Parts: sequence; structure tokens; C-alpha cells
Amino acid sequence: MTPAESSAAPSAARQGLRWVLLTLCITEITSWGVLYYAFTVLSEQISTETGWSAPAVTAAFSAGLVTSAVVGIPVGRWLDRVGPRWIMTAGSVLGVLSVVAVVAAPNYGWFVAAWVVAGVAMSAVFYAPAFAALTRFFGADAVRALTVLTLVAGFASTVFAPVTAALSAQMSWRHTYLVLAVVMA
Repeated sequence: MTPAESSAAPSAARQGLRWVLLTLCITEITSWGVLYYAFTVLSEQISTETGWSAPAVTAAFSAGLVTSAVVGIPVGRWLDRVGPRWIMTAGSVLGVLSVVAVVAAPNYGWFVAAWVVAGVAMSAVFYAPAFAALTRFFGADAVRALTVLTLVAGFASTVFAPVTAALSAQMSWRHTYLVLAVVMA
């Protein structure tokens, strides 16, 4: 290997790691935006349109958050065994399907069940698996990457709250969530 080739290899590796970090930043902003922050904007509209009380609507969402916490334990074990790639991919697919299930909910029981499924997706796409990915890919340089991801993903509410509000001003909460599901897909 020539000196030029050996210096190009670390440069290419750094470029690849930048793409990993950029991809995870976009993934985290989108996942948090669709599965978490959109609800805060849409909850009142959901309650008004369905006739379910605001506490009942929030309880369904909270059931998803509790599910995320409980399922996070086995997800952590799976992350150790198989790595984050397939877990995050499956979580993203499940996230899209769960949002579609929320949209399609014909009754409150279905709505709660859909949020529970969304909670499973949350455990597979929120910070824990992303942090595992960065730790795995960046090794000794993981702290810097973790800091960047945390700072950038913090903009999820800044991006998705106004986008969700703008969409919901033009369409129903169900259509708004469908648009967001497409974005997440």
C-alpha cells in the first residue's frame, strides 16, 4: 500500500462515519418528531374529533411510553447480541405501522393498542439503539458523536411541532398522522 493509499483509507473511514452520524441524526429527529412530539400538537384535536376525554387520549399515549420503557430492557439485550441496525430498521417499520394503526383506530381500545405498539417501536428507534450504534461504530471517538447526536436530535420538537401544527391546520389529525407516517417511512 502506498502512503497516499494509506492516508486515503482513514479519510474514507471518517467520511463513512460522518454518514452514519448524519443518518442517525435524521433518524432520531424524525422518530422523536413523529412518535412523540406530534402527539403534543394533535392531542386536543384527537380528543375533540373522537369525543374521548383529554386524559383518556393522553393515557393511551402514556401507555405507549410505559411500553417503551418496559420493552427497552429486552431491546437492550438484543442490541448487545445483534447490534442496532436491524433493531432500528424493524423499529422504524413498526413505527410507521403503529402510526397508521393510530390513524385507523375505530374505537378507544384500538387507539390504546396502537399506542402500545408505537411504544415497542419507540424502544427500538429512540436514543438507546442510536447510542449503541454510535458506540459500536465510533469506538474511542463515541463521546463526540453521542454529543452531536443528542444536540441535533434535540431539534425534533423545533422541527416537528410547527410542521405538525401547519399540517393539522389544513387537514384532520388522521391525515396529519398519515403524512407524518410517510415522512417516517
